[in-house]
Amino acid sequence: MSTPLAVRIRPGSLSEMVGQQHLLGEGALLRRIAQGGNIPNLIFYGPSGVGKTTAARIIAAAAGKKLEKLNGTTASTGDIKAIIAGLDGFDALGGVILYLDEIQYLNKKQQQTLLEFIEDGSITLIASTTENPYFYVYGAILSRSTVFEFKPVPAGEIQRCLGRAVGILREEEPGLQVEEGVLEQIAATCGGDVRKAVNALELAYLGAAASQGEKRLSLADAKAVSQRSAMRYDREGDQHYDLLSALQKSIRGSDPDAALHYLGRLLEAGDLLSPCRRLLVTAAEDIGLAYPMAMTIVKSCVDAARELGLPEARIPLAEAAVLLATSPKSNSAYLGIAAAMEDIQAGKAGPIPRCLQNKHYDGAEVKAKGQFYRYPHDYPGHWVEQQYLPDELAGRQYYQAQENKVEQAARAYWEAVRGKRG
Repeated sequence: MSTPLAVRIRPGSLSEMVGQQHLLGEGALLRRIAQGGNIPNLIFYGPSGVGKTTAARIIAAAAGKKLEKLNGTTASTGDIKAIIAGLDGFDALGGVILYLDEIQYLNKKQQQTLLEFIEDGSITLIASTTENPYFYVYGAILSRSTVFEFKPVPAGEIQRCLGRAVGILREEEPGLQVEEGVLEQIAATCGGDVRKAVNALELAYLGAAASQGEKRLSLADAKAVSQRSAMRYDREGDQHYDLLSALQKSIRGSDPDAALHYLGRLLEAGDLLSPCRRLLVTAAEDIGLAYPMAMTIVKSCVDAARELGLPEARIPLAEAAVLLATSPKSNSAYLGIAAAMEDIQAGKAGPIPRCLQNKHYDGAEVKAKGQFYRYPHDYPGHWVEQQYLPDELAGRQYYQAQENKVEQAARAYWEAVRGKRG
């Protein structure tokens, strides 16, 4: 079997593709565009192995235009200029479709080289990327393209694909036996990546033991080739930030089960530092003053986790995640500092009131000499009315106590103190 199975099973039409029904199903927009034959500039965004390249190849083949291919990981400016130089050729009279895989690896200058020819229609661009194009693709190209998001393929559809792959394998091994559960195991553990699933099946086939002259794909082998393969994780990619976002939002939403799930996915990928940092910021941002001790406890859990290392680190971090998810929530401090910094960035500051300045003498120009600072501890309740904000912001309120026991108790205390002095 010289040609890889993933190549042999590659669909020849959109109808043969698995997954992406929201884009390629009957009546879906991208399918209608492909069938219309007038192809605009397209950017396909999504994880690897979900059909971006296959869809681009099928759409380009049906368009009746010359097809050029480049990969952003290896393409140079010279490669791009060579394609542009060939636009005057006879075979390019009908136009050229450039399929640019992994466009995020091209720098801005390389992407700009294409812009003029995309704009005048000499080149129709179909690009694919595994990273968010709004972060990695040059804005001028984005504005001239339509982005379609490809999603992980459901296990049920991958299983259908694997069934077809088994049929191909049986063409060269007619007696091939497949134990019950093999296709389900591979489909469920490939993380929605069709190519990964097909490659896992091929690997199990190549290592299959012969029994009574027949090859057999065993469930044990399927589990061996698919172990940990469901994990999609790149510490520099979107999935990394999606997992951290999901962890914090699950805690903010007071769902300890979801919090443990996303924490587990981060730890299973071997990432210890990122969840430690995110748990700390969550304690400050989302629990905050509703339970001030949460930060101290989480810091202790994080310190213990970093001292222990994986796999034991999962235990104190799990404690921190559950504690935060089940704690009362307040973002009053977060909102307060955000509002204060917004004023500062808008230029609303002004001189610090004289009573707060760190100097104890006045120049000749000051008529009323003296700092006039009143020391709160000298007054009943350790409070005295005094202006602390600059004149420009006098009376501005950044902190608003929220409805939780701790903040309401503090609010009641200070209202009582100030009321007595009023």
